[in-house]
Amino acid sequence: MVDIKELERKAVEVRIRTVEIVRNASGGHIGGSLSAVDILVALHFAIMNISPENPEMEGRDRFIMSKGHSVESYYSTLEKSGFISPGLLDTYGNYKSLLAGHPTRKVPGIEFNSGALGHGLSVGVGLALSGKRSAEGYRTYVLMGDGEQGEGSIMEAAAAAGHYKLNNLAAIVDRNQLQISGRTEEVCAIDDLEGKYRACGWDVIHCDGHDMAGLLKSFRYAEAQTEKPTLVIARTVKGKGVSFMEDRANWHHKVPTTEQVKEAMDELNKRMEEIGNG
Repeated sequence: MVDIKELERKAVEVRIRTVEIVRNASGGHIGGSLSAVDILVALHFAIMNISPENPEMEGRDRFIMSKGHSVESYYSTLEKSGFISPGLLDTYGNYKSLLAGHPTRKVPGIEFNSGALGHGLSVGVGLALSGKRSAEGYRTYVLMGDGEQGEGSIMEAAAAAGHYKLNNLAAIVDRNQLQISGRTEEVCAIDDLEGKYRACGWDVIHCDGHDMAGLLKSFRYAEAQTEKPTLVIARTVKGKGVSFMEDRANWHHKVPTTEQVKEAMDELNKRMEEIGNG
């Protein structure tokens, strides 16, 4: 049985680590990293069939971080789940570090070099189609940002996924409503996302992207789909967990000061206490 409280604690720990490595590296996409944490934790600790002891095992589920600029929380999740060592994570941002500013397949647990927005879903469709035709039985998950929904390649991939009835594919939109230059609906309006994907032959569900139980329910729903790919539109908050970063476009790519790190840690540690006492 999945322990929701334990997953919530892991999410706080990943957020703490994310703030630490962005500060240490003097760079990083902290806002979108923090909004994606709960999704990453739910997938890596409760949903996907993966093994840190054998990252290349046959039949493993595939995960694509399409919003690759938010790599800090991804690396922190991989550290927490045992794919990479704490010593390695501490090199993030250093010269010649294995950990680049976007995901790379050189890192255990990463399937695809991502970062150029709009490419992840296309790769995910290819992986899902391969899994279906080879009968390996694995599932494919793709985490996208809402800002990248304006890329034309996204809709081309969505149409292909619907055409091939890729019920082994689940895509998640981190719907924090912000991108580097402002509100998504002001930069390039993307609603109605549900209608667009349904028109391409997808099932679409909505959830609170910071409600661990709701996320697990959504992913289990996707697993049970027999005829269509599933899109999970996860409502999130950019900078989630750190009040002065929350819902602020200017925290898309920004480094907290020493004082701000302390404030962030105080808030996150308080949240950990609340989970423990809940």
